Amino acid sequence: HWVLDKMFPKFFIFLAISAYLFADTPIRPISTYSIVAFDEKTGQLGVAVQSHWFSVGTVVPWAKAGVGAVATQSIAEPSYGPEGLALMEKGIPADEVLQSLLAKDSGENVRQIGMVDANGNVGAHTGARCIRYAGHKIGKHYSVQANIMAKPTVPNAMSKAFENAKGDLAERMLVALEAAEEEGGELRGKQSAAILVVSGTPSGDVWKDRVVDIQIGDHHDPLGELRRLLNISKAYYHAQKGDEYMEKDKMDLALQEYSLAANLYPENPELPFWTAVTLAQTGELEKALPIFKEVFSKNKSLRELIPRIIESGFLKDDQEMVDQILNQ
Repeated sequence: HWVLDKMFPKFFIFLAISAYLFADTPIRPISTYSIVAFDEKTGQLGVAVQSHWFSVGTVVPWAKAGVGAVATQSIAEPSYGPEGLALMEKGIPADEVLQSLLAKDSGENVRQIGMVDANGNVGAHTGARCIRYAGHKIGKHYSVQANIMAKPTVPNAMSKAFENAKGDLAERMLVALEAAEEEGGELRGKQSAAILVVSGTPSGDVWKDRVVDIQIGDHHDPLGELRRLLNISKAYYHAQKGDEYMEKDKMDLALQEYSLAANLYPENPELPFWTAVTLAQTGELEKALPIFKEVFSKNKSLRELIPRIIESGFLKDDQEMVDQILNQ
């Protein structure tokens, strides 16, 4: 009884101190490969990552329009994200920012970080205690980093793929992730992935500055799902632009955007629906009718939407035209 009485208070004090010290720190390494990059043509900044860790998109990627992008992984310290961006926003180059943060981090030897700023400056770090195979490679306006890989060649494969890829920044970063997986990927497997891309010029509204923001929290094929959702994301980007043009009564531009959206994601009948609506609204009903027919065959509920969009002023209140549409 004396031993229990003496030891229990100390035991609970130990538990309390441990909980405080490690509450926000992953106690297992996050086996991850990622890329941070700056697109000099558009000014966009981005991070793409795949990991054997749940919901990696809530830990690793950080980016701010017109400022920079950060990937923080291995025994991840999330504060590198907001603190790194805050320093880059003051005009300090990414490599200097990274070194200043590492200098005050007692755990720097288990950290892996990539940073890029809005001028294309890059910094990267792989701590000496990051589990092999671990490493990074810096290229022009980008850095790739990986830990607990099946092969030491993963960073080189990512670098080569990114430099040779075509398309926008999100597409090229995803190609880099796919190259990592093809090279052997993570030793422990795969679980989650994310892509974050922000615009080159900040608008003052964070939601407007996010060009792409996709997170796959838990999936047997996170990169396959990421590619599927990236394609859908592009479709809805054009659909949103179409909505904006329709609101401003710029029907020709709205039609272009809705058509792009429908071509990117033909599985969703709502996207060609708005193409048909815009055609009908601009006097090209004959072109619109076959689209309406196909749309209604896939989703009968969209037929019921016709009178509602007339009420809201998105389609002319022309009974003859409406009858032809509804008869499809």
